[in-house]
Amino acid sequence: MNKRWILMALLAITSTVNFYAQGNQDIANALKQALTIGAEKGTALLAQPDGFFKNAALKILMPPEAQKIESTLRSVGMGKQVDEAILSMNRAAEDACKTAAPIFVSAIKNLSVTDAVNILKGSDTAATSYLKTSTTAPLTNAFKPIIEQSLQKTNASQQWATLVKAYNRFSLRKLNPSLTDYVTEKALSGIYTQIAVEEKNIRQNPAARATDLLKSVFGKL
Repeated sequence: MNKRWILMALLAITSTVNFYAQGNQDIANALKQALTIGAEKGTALLAQPDGFFKNAALKILMPPEAQKIESTLRSVGMGKQVDEAILSMNRAAEDACKTAAPIFVSAIKNLSVTDAVNILKGSDTAATSYLKTSTTAPLTNAFKPIIEQSLQKTNASQQWATLVKAYNRFSLRKLNPSLTDYVTEKALSGIYTQIAVEEKNIRQNPAARATDLLKSVFGKL
């Protein structure tokens, strides 16, 4: 009789463990779906014409070290060139976003069940924060060549080099004519910001939960 009860207890424990394991796997899958949807929607939005340029929160302006001399360049008749350089930087970021989604989706696949459970209990942008922390370095390395190519394609590199050359002629403090690192950082920052918006929307807005799994997991929060 004791053996029978022990066997029943073991079966009950096994069933409970399997239940929670399956639940945690659903949580991981739901968060992966949420991040994938956020990444795809966010990058698609930013990849549109003016996705960066007409977004007041994400628009890429002159690099910090150049902002102080922007007025100087405008005062010597280079206002048009400054405006063109700013537009070109934003066009480069928009162009690069067209190829960003697969990079993010690939990184999202590495989200573990344990991480997923902790993220679900976190803030409205916890998944995005995890993604940013765990993928910034590899994504920067993967994204930088795309940005560099985009900067050349949109003529941003040439525009910036022209401005720097003009400024360096009459300034003791020389500026670096390379824009790649700066625009890469700003572009990635803009994408993470947009993904966070999408994640928050999925967590807070039932209508944004496009799949049954998202409805099931996030509906329990």
